[in-house]
Amino acid sequence: MGEKLGMIGLGKMGLALAREMMADGHTVCAYDIDPTRMQMLANAGGTPVDNARAVAAASDITFSILLKPKHIEENLFGPDGIDKAGKDGLIHVEMSTMPPDYCKGLCEKLAGSGIDMLDAPISGSHPQVDDRSITFMVGGSDAAFSRVGPILEKLSADATHTGPSGSGAVMKVVTNLFVNASTALLAEVIITGERAGLSHDVLAHCLPKGSVQGKMLDMSIGPLTQRDFTARGAVEIFVKDMGIAIDLAKDNGIDLAVVPAARAMFERAAEAGWAKDDATRVIEVYEGKA
Repeated sequence: MGEKLGMIGLGKMGLALAREMMADGHTVCAYDIDPTRMQMLANAGGTPVDNARAVAAASDITFSILLKPKHIEENLFGPDGIDKAGKDGLIHVEMSTMPPDYCKGLCEKLAGSGIDMLDAPISGSHPQVDDRSITFMVGGSDAAFSRVGPILEKLSADATHTGPSGSGAVMKVVTNLFVNASTALLAEVIITGERAGLSHDVLAHCLPKGSVQGKMLDMSIGPLTQRDFTARGAVEIFVKDMGIAIDLAKDNGIDLAVVPAARAMFERAAEAGWAKDDATRVIEVYEGKA
């Protein structure tokens, strides 16, 4: 028997997750400010509702994946936030990428309304939702994880309980630190090889055979060599996430060097008007196009 689940935010990740939840036998209602995304949910078999409060009222577990803190706060605590539903025993799973301290604050505030929150950010992009190769890093109470964990495990290659509230957010930040900086580094690898006379075929053959092999190379080499900037992980998201990583490191007495340098390149890409494009477009900054 499936659970009654609710999704707040039907961007590429949220809609893909909602579809997979329904495929697992759960009922899913959802809310997004974009009517087109709501219709896409309805077409997939979900139930669109008017606001986050209505999502919570119809659900036993709510999920949200949103871009900005103001969007998170509006949907959790606004006039039609989930805390206004008065739903006993509600569990909220916040999958948005957030600073850990901010995440802990949300958890504490929701607890005042009787809502147990997990921070469960995702490693992976929306195509990996479809093949269930994403991973979840989950912070929060043992009780909430015991309820939600089996749902996340079916949706992913791994769902790990990382510890108390905020620990999932920390794990996501340090994961993104590697992903974001590696994208800039791989752009440098490709453009340097190109300028020095190597063909794309040679680069695509040799790099995966040596010590550069890995998921980041597999995901990035095609877009970088083909200059295919269809958004998978947008430039603006990389800029945001790297800022969180820099702040987290400073809060813990560390001055990062590599990540700020890489972030500056993505900031230039955003300033060139490519904020919504895939982060691999940073290679065009190296080409002098921004």
